[in-house]
Amino acid sequence: MDATDPTVPGAPTPASARVSPWPMWVLGLVILIDQVDQNVLRGVIPQLKHDFGLGDAEIGLLLSIFVLVNGLITVPAGYLADRWHRTRTIGHTVIAWSAITMITAAAQNFGQLLLGRAVLGFGQAITEPSANGLISDFYPTNVRASAFSLQQILGLVGAAVGIGLGGAIGAAAGWQWAFVAVGPPGFLIAIVAYRLREPRRGEADRLHLGLDAAGAPAESVKLFEHGIRRFFHDMWRGLVQDMKVILAIPTLRFALAGVGSLLFTAQAVGAWLAPFHDRYSGLSQGESTSAVAALLITGGIPGLLLGGKVADRYATRIRGARVVIPAYCIAVGVTFFALSYIPMPFPVSWTLELVGMFTIWLAIPALRAGVADAVPAHLRGAGFGAFNIVSVILGAAAAPFVVGQLAELTNLRTALWIVTPPVYLGAFVLFKARNHLDEDAAKIFEAVMAAVQAEQAATELDAEVHASGTADSSPP
Repeated sequence: MDATDPTVPGAPTPASARVSPWPMWVLGLVILIDQVDQNVLRGVIPQLKHDFGLGDAEIGLLLSIFVLVNGLITVPAGYLADRWHRTRTIGHTVIAWSAITMITAAAQNFGQLLLGRAVLGFGQAITEPSANGLISDFYPTNVRASAFSLQQILGLVGAAVGIGLGGAIGAAAGWQWAFVAVGPPGFLIAIVAYRLREPRRGEADRLHLGLDAAGAPAESVKLFEHGIRRFFHDMWRGLVQDMKVILAIPTLRFALAGVGSLLFTAQAVGAWLAPFHDRYSGLSQGESTSAVAALLITGGIPGLLLGGKVADRYATRIRGARVVIPAYCIAVGVTFFALSYIPMPFPVSWTLELVGMFTIWLAIPALRAGVADAVPAHLRGAGFGAFNIVSVILGAAAAPFVVGQLAELTNLRTALWIVTPPVYLGAFVLFKARNHLDEDAAKIFEAVMAAVQAEQAATELDAEVHASGTADSSPP
């Protein structure tokens, strides 16, 4: 394939297809505030254990319940993202989850706290497929990884801010005020999201080919237009059909299997790293949460920045680059973390983790862009929904709980070592997806071209019919 051919993924996009950076900043702010709300819990673990008498197993459950609910909701949310107004959905959801975060501060027992975190899991589940679909429709494939890179950088900042604020406010004023403090900024971000333009589905794919920005309508029907019962009936049928199409894409089958194993280990590390340093590195609560926040900022942001550029630069230079790069990077990065668990001075351990953090986050833009490249525009919500449910249930939901249980049976250091090996299996499976990614991406652009040709044929036919009608009605 010729890299200058516009039908090839990663080929140069015409200058007329340049798009504004504003949407990726807005969608980045959405993921930022979501990560703040999600990670503030990690900063107040000592206060929660003291006030509610919790052990590691209960803390692991609190960390897992959020993402478990997230995973269960994300596939239906992907269905909605493919059919309804995405910017409006994001605005409504951000307002709701910000309010829920603040209300959780009133929890009087562990059950109420668990319920609050479970309900909060609806938030990211609903916004994630819509936000990723919007990024895919705003930005052509040759700059798509860079757009995802900025979005993920702000998410990383949000995670660091959440942990840091939780640790600082929790230690100074109590865990309740930490939850209250992170709520109000979400209302402001929701207002900005409401003002974001809703692109037509497939718009960026057409721009990539130098075509006009027309695509599938942004919103086809109104929610509950035919009643709630009909809505859920249609949604179930639509979900089944969408998943059949998604799982028929070879790249997605390999990617979903690989990502589950990869993120299991990565999420285990992210959830328990601050408590690890609190216990084994001689750091206080505030020092350990600050150390992890610093890791996320100093390792994650450069990794994401470089990762977006590498993913776009090598998209056509390395076969299956957008799955090969993540496979190598995550496996290598987690190895550095595994080495850091060996008893050693904290500066050495932190340096190893810094290298690991940089390498892991180098993978993320390529991985997200690869999903967008391999899935047709009208199913990207469902594609990201499937991606999320695997990464959430097999990774983020299971890992914190499993590590918590293992820590109760052994100790936290041993528990983190035990959950490391799955990452290598995941890396191998993800690597195998390289055999299909370029072919699946090319099929999407072939479908776009076929749709354009059909539109042109229909337009020409209408013109001929109109001309014929005009001639027949002309006076002799």
